[in-house]
Amino acid sequence: MTNHLKSRLSAAAFASAVFAAGAGGTALPSLAAVDCGEAPAAPAHHLLPANADTVHWGYFAKGREPVVAAHSGDFVTIETLTHHANDDAERMVKGDPGAESVFKWEPGDKGVDRRGAGPMDASALGRGAGEGFGVHVLTGPVYVCGAEPGDVLEVKILDLAPRPSANPDYAGKTFGSNAAAWWGFHYNDLIEEPKPREVITIYELDATGGKDWAKAVYSYRWVPQTDPDGVVHEIIDYPGVPVDHSTVTETPALEGIRVPIRPHFGTMGVAPAEADFVDSIPPGYFGGNIDNWRIGKGGTMYYPVAVEGALLSAGDPHAAQGDSELAGTAIETSMTGVVQVILHKKDELAGTPLEELDYPLLETDSEWVVHGFSYANYLDELGDTAQSDIYSKSSIDNAMRDAFRKMRHFLMTTKGLSEDEAISLMSVATDFGVTQVVDGNWGVHGVIEKRVFAD
Repeated sequence: MTNHLKSRLSAAAFASAVFAAGAGGTALPSLAAVDCGEAPAAPAHHLLPANADTVHWGYFAKGREPVVAAHSGDFVTIETLTHHANDDAERMVKGDPGAESVFKWEPGDKGVDRRGAGPMDASALGRGAGEGFGVHVLTGPVYVCGAEPGDVLEVKILDLAPRPSANPDYAGKTFGSNAAAWWGFHYNDLIEEPKPREVITIYELDATGGKDWAKAVYSYRWVPQTDPDGVVHEIIDYPGVPVDHSTVTETPALEGIRVPIRPHFGTMGVAPAEADFVDSIPPGYFGGNIDNWRIGKGGTMYYPVAVEGALLSAGDPHAAQGDSELAGTAIETSMTGVVQVILHKKDELAGTPLEELDYPLLETDSEWVVHGFSYANYLDELGDTAQSDIYSKSSIDNAMRDAFRKMRHFLMTTKGLSEDEAISLMSVATDFGVTQVVDGNWGVHGVIEKRVFAD
């Protein structure tokens, strides 16, 4: 989302409605005592399916009861669902028991009722429980045994594969949705009529992984949709609204175009400590909705732990995305990943690349990547109204400065450079790029190749 949100929603109303104690509804239960037992002799492998009992929709929460308890070194196969699956339910939901349980929506009965960090009674805008203040379907959380504030959690992404369509009419295929929507950077700069407009493009992928590209199947313009509870959605303002395809016109799109796929988690992170419910859209020191296509197979993320057990969750899977995610989304598709969680205790970090780490850091075989944001910790820096104000206060200038500061810290702390040396190296050997301009807290990443360092 961008600062267009401010034109549609009073920041004061947003803040008062959403982030009072308990988020305007029933508060999460206290985190139950987790029985970790003794660490196994060999790493365990946990299966974390995606269904209505294992996902939380649109928020991170430090009081969310864990679904899995894992020891350092354990592996987790984690199923993740795209919150855009109902853009074409025939292709992305039908026949899939897990997805059907999550996206179930009958009058007065949703498979997952709360969708966002807003009030459960929809008293702010009347959109639905949670108000869509946060949109991503997140699987988890995973409680990491022994994790405490000040530690660092390492998450190795060992595999990431498309979730096949369960509709027999589309056997061997996977589908995803791209929304050029009202929160996109382009929205107030359109040149063709009608203006404004929101456009959904449905993409097809090879579920077997045999093809490394996606192709568009069709697109349609969003028209007002009435959800099963009778609420009319003039724009895409609440996640998981089932689209009635008899009301839209499907047209061919991007014929002859192949989009290289770069599967990755758009959203993955640990629970922040500053609030009970945290909107899943703006990223921050805890990770979250970073939307960096490099966070895929072969990548390793490092997160500073803010709460007991870390409470790792993942979702918002993407098949492909360019830097900036300009129109509002990537190719949003459901995927299954295999990760390994490794805990680094605070007293063991000195002299390592994780020393004093207070931001999400990415490592690949060949690169280090730091993530800067308009506000490094917007939840703390912007005070009581942080989760509303962030949408109107983001800037690329701030994000670039934060990325610079983090790369400077990385080079000086982990590589022993002086400030002058670090600044020179950043200018001649570091690539800074726009990660995203659509998530409230805008992002800039800094990339430095490992081969720069002789050791």
